[in-house]
Amino acid sequence: MPVDRLRRTVPGMSLYRDRVLPHAVNVAMANKLLRPLRQRVAEGLAGEVVEIGFGTGHNLPYLPKGVTRLLAVEPSRLSVRLAGERIRQAPFPVQVVGLDGESIPLPDDSADAVLCTWALCTIPHPEQALREMARVLKPGGELHFVEHGRAPDEGVLRWQHRLTPVQKRLAGGCHLDRDIPALLQRGGFGVTELEHLYVEGEPRLVGSTYVGKAVA
Repeated sequence: MPVDRLRRTVPGMSLYRDRVLPHAVNVAMANKLLRPLRQRVAEGLAGEVVEIGFGTGHNLPYLPKGVTRLLAVEPSRLSVRLAGERIRQAPFPVQVVGLDGESIPLPDDSADAVLCTWALCTIPHPEQALREMARVLKPGGELHFVEHGRAPDEGVLRWQHRLTPVQKRLAGGCHLDRDIPALLQRGGFGVTELEHLYVEGEPRLVGSTYVGKAVA
């Protein structure tokens, strides 16, 4: 069942999505197992960076000194409020510029880089969001990404397919089984660096992870 339909048919869904889920995600994404990936994906970022799925700002401590401003796209206003202390501690300005990664309110060729971590799993139309990321990137600008998605092992993938409907209900539309490399290609990106790994200590269903860089 699509998430928007679920919100209309299940009493309390909007309350859960807007008031409960941001707190749960804030705690889940503080997972220390993810910190090395945050450090890795932030390396080399510089200038004005657009972050898709800013969440509660867990990437901020890992962004290098070369970043001059972070332009955040985040649909949850509560998540932005929960990020308040991290925003205040950032050594560069942080500006929330939009709510929807599928329609980024920035000019063409305006961003030096785009950062996207654990967001493509949830965006309803990820190809459209990727086309928007490509649009706002300056020529030669890079997309840095970490995403969980489709496992290469058939046994894990079968369980991802089975459990994705439940995951979508519990985690705000999150898919376990999206094909991240294929999405990047359909969204207009050429992948320049890509590694698949299972996050050690995480269940393989959610720990199947793609990390890398791409150019439009």
